[in-house]
Amino acid sequence: MSDRLDKLLNQLNGLAPPSPDDIVIVNIKRTALGRARKGPFNMTNAVDLLVPVLKDVTQNIDKSLIGDVVVGTVLAAGSMRASECRIAALNAGIPETAGCRTVNRQCSSGLQAIADVAAAIRSGYYEVGVAAGVETMSLNSMNPPKNFVVSDSMKRFRSGRGCLLPMGITSENVASKYGVTREEQDQFAMQSHMRAFNAKTKFLAEITPVSCDQRNTKTGKVERILATVDDGVRPQTTMQSLAKLRPVFSKKGSTTAGNASQLTDGAAACLMMKRSKATELGLKYKARFTSFCAVGVPPHIMGVGPAYAIPTCLQQAGLKTSDIDLWEINEAFASQAVYCVKALGLSTDNVNVNGGAIALGHPLGCTGVRMAATLLYEMERRGDKRGIVSMCIGTGMGAAGLFERV
Repeated sequence: MSDRLDKLLNQLNGLAPPSPDDIVIVNIKRTALGRARKGPFNMTNAVDLLVPVLKDVTQNIDKSLIGDVVVGTVLAAGSMRASECRIAALNAGIPETAGCRTVNRQCSSGLQAIADVAAAIRSGYYEVGVAAGVETMSLNSMNPPKNFVVSDSMKRFRSGRGCLLPMGITSENVASKYGVTREEQDQFAMQSHMRAFNAKTKFLAEITPVSCDQRNTKTGKVERILATVDDGVRPQTTMQSLAKLRPVFSKKGSTTAGNASQLTDGAAACLMMKRSKATELGLKYKARFTSFCAVGVPPHIMGVGPAYAIPTCLQQAGLKTSDIDLWEINEAFASQAVYCVKALGLSTDNVNVNGGAIALGHPLGCTGVRMAATLLYEMERRGDKRGIVSMCIGTGMGAAGLFERV
């Protein structure tokens, strides 16, 4: 009788009843996030970033059950990064029988990894998978390789040219087109730092400590440390200090180092399977992964991506924005984050309640899984039922994923 009543209550709240076929997140963790070149991971490669989180999320499972490890990564997504991720999986104790591959959808690579593992499990390719993300922005440059050539065909069409714009220019384009002021951007940035600072103790639940070597950029001295805290958060940030910063990408612009995301190192991982498998193994789970989409937008205003991806994701699930309890919208730039919140008619009261990439950093391939971790731990604390992770994507896209606690 109690089970039937619970199902009825779930349906009345708009939540579909739990299904054995639901794809659930059993465990999800991340490293602390460190400023590129200055932070704790300025000497740490992708292998050594990934191993601790892979070990952590798989510690309570027979690792021989894992069918595949999918890792989002951007700046070194070629054969060497794929090799590094395979090495990391093996070093974490995941057996040779499990596969491993990388995925690169730029800023949404981590969320794409979650979606890929969910789709593979749902299709029956394997029963248990790991989705992860990693970026070492200290060791891998965002600049195009020296042998990169902009061909005539790349220049021929306006939309194609937009794909080659520096991300900061696309931020300025969004601010200009939609009237997002410098004051609005700085206010949003200050809020990000304040919220992240206030969440410092909360974050300990989602962070896997990492022992690593750090080089002091002033003295050159190398010290062995245990990284447990995000080091990009600046609690002393004020509107006055932000106002003193000059625009970076355009002399008359409004995007500064203070209202844009930080270059950052970090890794994150999650263990996924069907609800029926988790029940069989006696494992608790944090949420089910319900819906995902990636959509295209004009490349020259790529930051608007969440404003288009989120409605599509909601439509797939038959939901409205008012049905969502908590939001994680990536703060690539304050200009685009402010615009997306406005365009979607959201309240900042439940958007990035623990800060975002302006304070914490944006380790590209890691970000999607990091955001999911922050979302799920906060949903658990609040007793929230639904949350969405979304981000804009370079070259003009947006992605969104829906998580439900049921």
